Amino acid sequence: MKPTDILILSNGPGEVTTWVRPVVKALREKLGENRSQIRISVMLSPCPHATGQESAIASRYREVDRVQSSEHFFSFLVWGRTADDWDWRERGIVLFLGGDQFYPVLIGQRLGYRTVIYAEWEARWYRWINHFGVMNEAVIKDIPPVYRHKLTVVGDLMADITPQQVLKFPKSETSPLIAILPGSKPGKLMQGVPLCLAIAEAVYQQNPQTRFIIPVAPTLDLPQLADFADPTKNPLVIKMGGVTGKLVIGDPQISQPPVLKTPTGLEIELITDFPAHDYLCQCCLALTTVGANTAELGALGIPMIVLLPTQQLDAMRTWDGIPGMLANLPLVGGIFAKAINKMVVQQGRLFAWPNLWAKEEIVPELVGELQGSDVAQLVLDWLDNPEQLQLIRDRLVQVRGESGAAKRIAAILEKELNLC
Repeated sequence: MKPTDILILSNGPGEVTTWVRPVVKALREKLGENRSQIRISVMLSPCPHATGQESAIASRYREVDRVQSSEHFFSFLVWGRTADDWDWRERGIVLFLGGDQFYPVLIGQRLGYRTVIYAEWEARWYRWINHFGVMNEAVIKDIPPVYRHKLTVVGDLMADITPQQVLKFPKSETSPLIAILPGSKPGKLMQGVPLCLAIAEAVYQQNPQTRFIIPVAPTLDLPQLADFADPTKNPLVIKMGGVTGKLVIGDPQISQPPVLKTPTGLEIELITDFPAHDYLCQCCLALTTVGANTAELGALGIPMIVLLPTQQLDAMRTWDGIPGMLANLPLVGGIFAKAINKMVVQQGRLFAWPNLWAKEEIVPELVGELQGSDVAQLVLDWLDNPEQLQLIRDRLVQVRGESGAAKRIAAILEKELNLC
């Protein structure tokens, strides 16, 4: 095999963690570990949901050889030079895993590489792209027949969790473990952390055996997370139930984990391992915000309660496209954010990925001025009815789709390499 470059284009935290990670693993399994033959680069483009830590996350993937952060993207697009003056091999493929589908068209032409796009909902620029891996047949039906040979159904990358992990359901609910996923961006954490603390406190008061964990997003450090539980740094703590949390760093020599501790003594364990699948698979249910985490939980078959609090409508500013741009404008962004979020809430649409997959609400999406005690009652009802939890688990596994999308994308790249 001739020395080859694979350039992966991606953008936001969801794409980097749920798309790039499984694909680079599959590429190394398919094409080998010899870096002199196959070199994998990740180039990030700007994203309204970005946290600034995406390049650091991608750099941790051992399968990846080099990463360029998003602030240098447009300079490369215009001038063709990377910040670190990367060299390029004569043969290569540009693989799109997030961003604008026009980017691989331009970069493929610039580098003289073949192009492959993973398309969830829509395949664009099919005249100039060499091949698409698409989520389902619905993406293909809108493509002119003359171009359909370029599209292959690979499945949903967000469902690409190993079956072994899915089967690790907790066997005992006597000391139930509940996961809390409050988000990774300030707009969600401002409301999500204090609301989830209020829910956990209310559950703990009625069922002290219940344990809680927070798998900490890799884009957050522990003091940052704890700030959202501090009323002096987050005014929404009082508005969301008034339950505060203090960061307590455990003793690593005796394997004592860090925790968020409430004044009543409730300790919520903070999990810094990433990904935290081994911990999540021990949980009987999860409290979560909307986003890629709902796909991950759904793929693992973990029942969840999806929280969309509206106590402060202008706090949520992470929408795509023009709404996201308007919501983040200086001075007037808060006004736009409040109006946009109010309109979205009134639409009554589904947000959680498992519900979108199923086209119905199989896990509850709670929208409104949520109170910790009310949500806690639903949690306690679930804990008292393990049969209901099992039915939700079964339904989640049923709708998550067939795994293996990453391996099918790797197979497409192998075929494209033979055409270089």
